[in-house]
Formats: sequence, structure tokens, C-alpha cells
Amino acid sequence: MTTSNRHYHIITFGCQMNKADSERMAGILEDMGFKWSEDPNDADLILYNTCTIRDNAEHKVYSYLGRQAKRKQAEPGLTLIVAGCVAQQEGEALLRRVPELDLVMGPQHANRLQDLLTSVLNGNQVVATESVHIMEDITQPRRDSSVTAWVNIIYGCNERCTYCVVPNVRGVEQSRTPEAIRAEMEELGRQGYKEITLLGQNIDAYGRDLPGTTPEGRNLHNFTDLLYYVHDIPGIERLRFATSHPRYFTERLIKACAELPKVCEHFHIPFQSGDNELLKAMSRGYTHEKYRRIIDTIRRYMPDASISGDAIVGFPGETEAQFENTLKLVEDIGFDLLNTAAYSPRPGTPAALWTNQLSEEVKSDRLQRLNHLVNVKASERSQRYMGRIEDVLVEDQNSKDPTQVMGRTGGNRLTFFTGEINQLKGQIVKVKITEVRAFSLTGEPVEVRQAVPV
Repeated sequence: MTTSNRHYHIITFGCQMNKADSERMAGILEDMGFKWSEDPNDADLILYNTCTIRDNAEHKVYSYLGRQAKRKQAEPGLTLIVAGCVAQQEGEALLRRVPELDLVMGPQHANRLQDLLTSVLNGNQVVATESVHIMEDITQPRRDSSVTAWVNIIYGCNERCTYCVVPNVRGVEQSRTPEAIRAEMEELGRQGYKEITLLGQNIDAYGRDLPGTTPEGRNLHNFTDLLYYVHDIPGIERLRFATSHPRYFTERLIKACAELPKVCEHFHIPFQSGDNELLKAMSRGYTHEKYRRIIDTIRRYMPDASISGDAIVGFPGETEAQFENTLKLVEDIGFDLLNTAAYSPRPGTPAALWTNQLSEEVKSDRLQRLNHLVNVKASERSQRYMGRIEDVLVEDQNSKDPTQVMGRTGGNRLTFFTGEINQLKGQIVKVKITEVRAFSLTGEPVEVRQAVPV
């Protein structure tokens, strides 16, 4: 079946890993001759790249799917695909629930989309959720941005946090080789990308599954070594990374970030709870004291660094006193940004089966109280930017005010200022900050720093 006149639409739910997977799958579809359609109702192929971290994300998928399944009854040529973590978790059960589906594929199969889709176009209904080795991807992703790009360095996760479904749906850790990562980054530098975010579900685990050790027995491959290895790539002006795990976060990594000028002064380190008993019940493998020491060490090396994290409220058995320990940690540290969530039981995780679940009312109340504190502390942290001159990498036009452009500081603060996007996109501009808000800034351009030609 020819695909040259066919259009596709991808809807992505969830984390940065999913966004990166969607870009790779879009690249495969375009290699096959599909063209992007802005409107899903004009597309011949719709792919839902799903997330199962939160219950409501899952419900959203089923709601979207229901609408398109009805459309397929009238248009049998429509191809419907569910990829990602819900696909991995539900497998064939998805086909029973939505028989109009053509392809169900887990995240480990993103690179195999062409083969799987060829089978579908030949008339088969396909489920691909078996565990596979993630082979090196040679497809050029269809990047959503022309300034910033994701680069996966490790897939999967070997941790067994009692609330988390990720190891079940994304599989065991598989690191890419340093050479493959550097080659992809060099190509991005040649294409004019200015900022790269290195991605891993647990990025600090990078390399421990790769062969090779020193005579002393130290693994040749770890995340800190990788940063040194890729830091000097021509054209790339900024490096970020996510997501870190406090259990493996080292002073050596912090020192590397302080030494390497391209690494942004921003650390995203989830802590989940400020209470040691809860951290133990979550199987996180650290204490709140260790987490505080990590932040103290970061601020010793990089006093101005931005710190963001993740926190869960309402974990099974959480008492009011334990919740207040989380509030105390947030109060003491002063995060620049915190992703918060009420605990949501996920299928196949130990905590989902525990009998000490909290009521939705208690979870909702605690989430509201935590969010209020997060806003207060973020507003306080923002004050330090007032009157300062910040380097802002311009990414896009401000959708709410076409006279303004938007970009991010090295510390990941969203910043708006007056400018023409066609002239400034991809440039690093010195901006004097004139207005501060909890999570964003406004300023006036002072000087455009021209990037060094590649």
C-alpha cells in the first residue's frame, strides 16, 4: 500500500522520554512517505504515545481513542496506533477494549515502527510488547524544535520504587554507547541546534550495563565521563540532562557541571518525600538528610544553580506529620520549580495493593497546601533575577504576545522580551530582567551574542 499521499498525526502524553520517542517515530513515518497533519481528523494514521504514570493520563487516552474508533467505523482506511507505556502495560487487552486498533507497541519498539506498520498495512493487527534489545536508531527524528533537541542516552530503569510502573513498561536499563551519542550530537550541531538535553529515566545509571573496566575495576562508562566526552561538540552551546536519582548523584558529577561551561546551572532531582519512613516504603534508597547534602554540595560549587524536583503527596500510610516533613524540606531548600502529584495507584506496583490508601479528599488537600508553598518559594527564588542580565537562548515567539520572543536562562527560567523571532531564533541574547514572577521572567534585550559558526 502506498503511503506517499497519506498524512499522520501524533498525540504525546507524559514525560520527555515520550516526547523524544514521538520525534523518532515521526521521523520514521516521514521516511516512509507520510506527511504531518496538524488536525488529527485529517490524518490517515493517528498514533497515541501514551503515559501510565498517572491515572488521568490513561483515561485521556481512552477518551481520545473512543472518538477516533468511531471515525474508523466510517473510514476503514484509518490506521490507529497506541504506543508507549499504556500499550506496554495493557498489551492485547487494549485490542479487546478497542478492537478498531491496528497496532499496540511498547516503548522499546519505537525504532521498529516501520516493520510493524508494514505488517499492519498488509492487513495484520499487531501487538509488540515483548522485551527487546533497543537497537541503535539511524532514523533522523522529526524534531519539534529547531533550536533545542532531546538525545536519549539510556533507556529503561532497574529501580523498583514501589509506586512506579516505569520498569514494568520501559524495561531494564540499556545504555547507548558514548560513540553513538556523540555522533548524534555532532549531527545536531551541524544542523544548527544550540541546546541538547540528555535523557534517561535514571540518567545517573548511564553506562553501568556497558562492558569495560579499568585495571582497578572502575567502570569505564559513567554519566560524568560522558559529559566530559561530549562537552566540546561544535555548534552546541548548552547541555542539560534529566532525570537524576539521589541514590546515585555524586560530588564528581556536580564538580563536572561546575567545570564545564556548556552545562547549564540547573539540576532536576526528584525527592518524592521529605520523610525517611515514607522514602523507605517507596524503596527510594536514600534519606532526606542525604538529599539535603546533595543540594548543599550543589550550592557550594554553584551558588546560583536552579534546583527543581518531583514530590508525591498522599502515598499509602502518609500521616499528617510525615506530610509536614515534606513541607519542611520544600521550605528549607527553596525549589525554583517542583512537579507535584497526588499518589495514584498504578497496576502491577506493590503500593497499589496496600490497604493503607488515603482518601482522595486528604490527597487533594495536601496537594493544594504543597502547591501553595511551592508558589511562595518559587516567587522568593525569582527575586534574585530582578535587575540582573541573563543569557537567554531564544526558542520561539510568545504565543500570547507576537511582539515578544521567549527562551530560557541557563537556570531554565522561561523569559520573555520584545524582539523579532525571525532575527533572534537560536541566538543567545543578553536580557536585563525587569519583571519577575514565580516561574517566569520578563526583560529588555541588551545584546545579541552571535553563535560561533560551525
